[in-house]
Amino acid sequence: MPENVILEKSFFASGTVVKTAIISIAYLLLSVLLVGFKTDQLVLVFIFNALFYISSGTRKFIIAFSIFIVYWIIFDYMKAFPNYLFNAVHIGDLYLFEKKLFGINFDGLLLTPNEYWKLNTTSFLDVLTGFFYLMWIPVPLGFAAYLFFKNRKYFIYFSLTFVWVNLLGFIIYYIFPAAPPWYVQEHGFKFISATAGNTAGLSRFDHYFDIQLFQGIYSKGSNVFAAMPSLHSAYPVIVLYYGLKSRLKFINILFAVVMLGIWFAAVYNSHHYVLDVIAGVLCSLLAIVTFELFLKSERFKNLLNQFYNLIK
Repeated sequence: MPENVILEKSFFASGTVVKTAIISIAYLLLSVLLVGFKTDQLVLVFIFNALFYISSGTRKFIIAFSIFIVYWIIFDYMKAFPNYLFNAVHIGDLYLFEKKLFGINFDGLLLTPNEYWKLNTTSFLDVLTGFFYLMWIPVPLGFAAYLFFKNRKYFIYFSLTFVWVNLLGFIIYYIFPAAPPWYVQEHGFKFISATAGNTAGLSRFDHYFDIQLFQGIYSKGSNVFAAMPSLHSAYPVIVLYYGLKSRLKFINILFAVVMLGIWFAAVYNSHHYVLDVIAGVLCSLLAIVTFELFLKSERFKNLLNQFYNLIK
């Protein structure tokens, strides 16, 4: 029997088809049970199965990026388990601590940095910070795609570190639920559990271009009371770290600019306190250090090697 026929039969082995079908159906059923049906779920299943069966190259690609799919599913399922059900939400104490540490005197008043920038916005900064804030997912995913084609070992390291920092952040969300600055601006210190997501200062970006880009993004948020730590601020740190390890030279300058831009945008648009940004940076450093420690474990390295063999 010709070799290509053998490979084709192996590629579409009945066991493989059954497993992917079970995983797809189980995901859809669990999603409907936890967060309700959304067309996004069907799109995800379609993309996964299409890439899994188009070719061996696309199969390796989607298996590799399943790391990010797992992150997205966990993030989506957090809607079913609001963190404010497990611990009290920090609102006033966080606001007052921010003002104490980083307060700005302006017109005889002591303001938080968020309040200061809300009173001193410019169209230039509205647009600039909006573009920076749009980069929090495209830059990590784009960098991951680059590593997938250039250095699959670093792709695995980067992807797992990315997911690991998210898991650390999610744990903190449940231990320390925290309201974002815009919540205090809109509702004061009163806890309102049913509060919907808010574009806050990013609405100025939408208004400038007469679009509803950020409105669409934040209407799908998993939890309003998950401001501490700022994972938006954590992601570019991990990107820059692996960019430096990959010796990308001038590209790392771009990564550094994006990192600083996202940090500033988070505060300027009242999505995070400076404290949240610092917590996000510390969370990313913790993820990097602990992942490097994991790599010293032979058992962990063997698991990574098995995954590497699937996608090489």
